Amino acid sequence: MSEPETVLPPPAPIRVSGIGDQAAATAQEDLHPDDQFPAEVEMTLVDHLEELRRRILRSLLAVLIGAGGCLLLVKPLVRLLEVPAKGIHFLQLAPGEFLFVSIKVAGYAGLILALPYVLYEGLAFVLPGLTRREQRLVAPAVGGSAVLFMAGLAFAWWALVPAALNFLVSYGADVVEPLWSIERYLDFVLLLMVATALAFQLPVLQMLLAALGVVKAQTMLAAWRFVVVASALAGAVLTPSTDPVTMLLLSGAITALYLVGVALARVVQRS
Repeated sequence: MSEPETVLPPPAPIRVSGIGDQAAATAQEDLHPDDQFPAEVEMTLVDHLEELRRRILRSLLAVLIGAGGCLLLVKPLVRLLEVPAKGIHFLQLAPGEFLFVSIKVAGYAGLILALPYVLYEGLAFVLPGLTRREQRLVAPAVGGSAVLFMAGLAFAWWALVPAALNFLVSYGADVVEPLWSIERYLDFVLLLMVATALAFQLPVLQMLLAALGVVKAQTMLAAWRFVVVASALAGAVLTPSTDPVTMLLLSGAITALYLVGVALARVVQRS
């Protein structure tokens, strides 16, 4: 009888330290500590797209959960939004109008509630590709953006919306009786608040541009005349109404925010 053949196991794969890995590590060590990528992860383009897809889906799910919760409390939210329009009677001009209004209000409220989580998902995707110097800008930029967003909502609620409504109600009050559509009224209030909150992000954008060396604070300050004109145009475009009071308030706020952004840019340049 012939002896059975001895089957040898396949040789274990040998991992050779690649020249590219050594070069990348050496390049990281040669960089200034502020220019290194401490959280860098090697991923293919497909892996990046898959991660982006997962984070977008989780963000959308958070918005839907927030909107669903707000839909259960939509009537108190609508009553709260009706507070600035004192003495105005609202009408439902079409079947199902209030239903669509409820979904719209819940969607806006759900987006605001889910905004911190959406920012977290965005930062978790971006941070591995940033250097230490750029990562130090993330915390003040995100924190300042959140504070300015809420400040924009508060400014629109306490200043812009009442001023616009007072002007629109008083103008022609002795000729027509104000009976407003609930959908158009809430569109006016929500769009004005969101547009103002987005306009309040201007100082954060200026700070990031100065930190990255794109535009200097001196250049920003020298362009103040163009900013005044642009803020007037922005006030006319962003406000859903055509009253001059709201446009002047918003354009003045944008100009003031631009000057605040110039001061922040100067501080960032010096540091």
